[in-house]
Amino acid sequence: MSVPTRLAAIVRPGDVIGYEGQWRTVKAIQTVVLPMGGLAVVFAWEEGGADRFPAGDELLLALPHPPS
Repeated sequence: MSVPTRLAAIVRPGDVIGYEGQWRTVKAIQTVVLPMGGLAVVFAWEEGGADRFPAGDELLLALPHPPS
């Protein structure tokens, strides 16, 4: 018997996410309830702006930039 599984990751400020062909650094994270009752995660970026991802989306994470 096969049981479907999902991989969960904890994302925190300072983590780096690959999105739209570039790496962006997470500044802040907020969860929101969408109009039809679904859940989403909103990321604010150190580079400016913010983006919303439906809960369950897969994200490409990288190690944070080393301190200079």
